[in-house]
Order: sequence, then structure tokens, then C-alpha cells
Amino acid sequence: MDPVTIAARFCGPPGSANGGYTCGRVAAALGDGPAEVTLRVPPPLDRPLALERREDRVVLLDGDVLVAEGRRADRPDVEPPAPIGVDEARRAAGRHPWKDTHPYPTCFVCGTGRAPGDGLRIFCGPTDDGARFAAPWTPPAELAGPDGALAREFVWAALDCPSGIATVGWDDVERILLGRLTAELRAPVATGAEHVVQAWPLARDGRKLHTGSALYDADGQVLAFARAVWIEVPAA
Repeated sequence: MDPVTIAARFCGPPGSANGGYTCGRVAAALGDGPAEVTLRVPPPLDRPLALERREDRVVLLDGDVLVAEGRRADRPDVEPPAPIGVDEARRAAGRHPWKDTHPYPTCFVCGTGRAPGDGLRIFCGPTDDGARFAAPWTPPAELAGPDGALAREFVWAALDCPSGIATVGWDDVERILLGRLTAELRAPVATGAEHVVQAWPLARDGRKLHTGSALYDADGQVLAFARAVWIEVPAA
């Protein structure tokens, strides 16, 4: 399989790739259908990584180091909540909890330090009822794949960071890193059209934080959804 090089633009934490974007690149090698991708180490940037098929899985390697592994999966074990309107999502984004104290401000997906047109700038905040987190988002045309719809790695990326923001629903959460993302992409995501992203907490098991996320079109149709496992790490 062709090697994968993740450009520095698509970073998450400083010096490593965005987890959702990386998961999407691995999932693409599995073909259509739900997939589960587990990150083993922070994915490096700007150097070729080997992508290999091994029995029932695909692995991403940095030399001898296992970076990530993906496999086909059942649909994510989450139930996307009822859609909300773009106006409520816009109000929620105005309450973005990481607006002034973002742990990773240069993140491609949710970094507050990324300029419009550079990062995705998905800034989820609490919904009006406080039960979920949401934001409006218009996928840029430059990120379309050959079919004209948003390339799947960017759909995975858009499902990633909102699910991380949902961890603020628990008290005393320190810094987090994505450990696993299981996603189902149900329908093409149109670029240039406004969408709504929602995310919500599911369960906390020690340092493992389980969350869900979903991407809706403006009519409320679920286009993609995911279950994430986040790992809490000490804030050095």
C-alpha cells in the first residue's frame, strides 16, 4: 500500500497529527463501512509512514513503531441525539469552553489559534439545555475528494475534536489524547453547506473517557457519527 505522509497543517497537539484525521486516513484503506481505529502513539508529521494490511486489520507504522491500527467494525455503539437547528448550534459555539484556555490552540480541527481557511475551527459549546455540545460548521470546498463531497479523513476529523470537548462535562479532567475512534459515515458531506456538529459524554472509566459525536446536515439528517475513547494524561 502507498505510504502515508501527514502534513504539518493537519496537526493536533504540537508536533503530532490530529487523531481523527489520522484515523480517517487509516480507515480509508479499509474501504466502505464502519471502522474502528486505535492510536498507539502520537502520529508523527511530515514523514512517510508505512501502511500495511495484516489479516483482518490495517496498520500504520513509523519504522518498527506501531502508530495506529484499524479494522472493520459494527456500527458505533451510540445513538445520535435529536438534531438541533443551526441557530442553537451558533449560540452553543458562543459558549465554547476552550475559547481562552485551549489545551492545543494549533489543532487543525478545533484550535482557536488557526486562521479561517487554515484550520476547520469547529468550536463546540454547551447547547441551550446544557446536555450536549454543538457548533455550526461549513466544510470548505478545498477539502473535497474526487467525488466532490468532503474527503472522509476530514469527516473523521470533524467527529474527533468535538467529542473531546464533551469531556469537560466531567469535573477535573486534565489533558486528553484520543485513544480510539469508531465511526460510521452514512452519507456524503457536502462542502460549502452549513452543517451542525453535536457531541456528548457517555461514561468515565478511570483515565478512559467515552464520548459520542455526530454530524448533521441543515435538515437534521445524520451524515456520520462516532464513539470515541479519550485517555486522560497528566498536564506536564
